[in-house]
Amino acid sequence: MTRTVLILAAVGALAACGGPEGKAWYDEGDANYDALKAAHDACVAKGGTYQVKPGGDSTHLGDYVCQGATGSGVKDK
Repeated sequence: MTRTVLILAAVGALAACGGPEGKAWYDEGDANYDALKAAHDACVAKGGTYQVKPGGDSTHLGDYVCQGATGSGVKDK
């Protein structure tokens, strides 16, 4: 019984972990063609370039960033 409770507590703690922005990677969804095209087009319309974050996973939509766009709130490094 105690072992089960500890396992469930560990799973719950891990499930609450998020990325640097405080969100889990799966909150943004998969980086499929339609999602990437929509995000890319929106970024380009703002004058930016849409690309994977350094060290990011190209299969997760949350690992992409719009660099250099006006009003994006993201500063180029």
